[in-house]
Amino acid sequence: MKRYVRFLILILVLFFQQAFTQENQVEPFLESQLKDFANVRDLAYYSPSEEVIITAQDYSGQLSVLVQFNKKDGKYQNPEVLPFSGNYMDLEPFFSSDGLELYFASNRPIDNTSEVKDFDIWKVSRANLDSPWGEPKNLGKNVNTEFDEYYPAITSNGNLYLTISKNPEQKDDIYLAKFENETYSLPEPVKGLINTPGYEFNAFIAPDESFMIFSGYNRPDGFGGGDLYISFRKDNEQWSEPKNLGEGINSNKLDYCPFVDMNSKTLYFTSNRTGDLKNAKNLNISELLKIFEKKNGLSRIYKVDISDLLETKN
Repeated sequence: MKRYVRFLILILVLFFQQAFTQENQVEPFLESQLKDFANVRDLAYYSPSEEVIITAQDYSGQLSVLVQFNKKDGKYQNPEVLPFSGNYMDLEPFFSSDGLELYFASNRPIDNTSEVKDFDIWKVSRANLDSPWGEPKNLGKNVNTEFDEYYPAITSNGNLYLTISKNPEQKDDIYLAKFENETYSLPEPVKGLINTPGYEFNAFIAPDESFMIFSGYNRPDGFGGGDLYISFRKDNEQWSEPKNLGEGINSNKLDYCPFVDMNSKTLYFTSNRTGDLKNAKNLNISELLKIFEKKNGLSRIYKVDISDLLETKN
């Protein structure tokens, strides 16, 4: 009986992955606007105004800056560095539901006298969508610890999901800091089958906390460097067993930093697949340089429709 159940589960997983591979097509996002950036790491997208903020990095990853794209007359305008970014390593932005707050990770000092520290979660605010961003504020000691905190995701009720890297033994895990009485509780690992002894990181959470999409590294069902998984929330804050999104989305490279626009049911994510030169054989130097020009950058942003996937809740 147990052998039959395991076989049935395997068939369902393979069907899930194959169906998603056949029906959904991954395509680059802002391909022409981002072609001159060395490395594009992640994205925040506010759909009512189609405002996009990305993390732009150099090839070494030592420079990490938040860059904004605004849309006008149906076209994205020239990018601008956000006024508070550029002096420290800033990355992984996330809009609040009204677009008036932007959360991000940064190693900037907490005050004007302290040195650069580990990564914390910060936020900036603005009065309305046309107003400039204010000064960054640290989310405080309940959220930010002596460890690195990354990849904030804010739900409609203010709950904060984030990645915390505590030590080499525990590796990265996904945590929840509840927002209650205008303050955050101490972060606790999410319940259920999300976190493992390996790496789980970069979780997007639906505004109503109905599902999450996150990156898992080197899992048994993975395709390569890191894959995207989906899990649905059950009763008592438990999360269902994660499902690999399949090779239609995941590649044999690192696939990470997911974000879902709930209006269009579009998944945006970052992938290192542009660095795959497995077919670059027996090329002359001119042909090789053309490939390098086309595939410049260590990572790029992609998008794919996942409306069918979100209807298949576990």
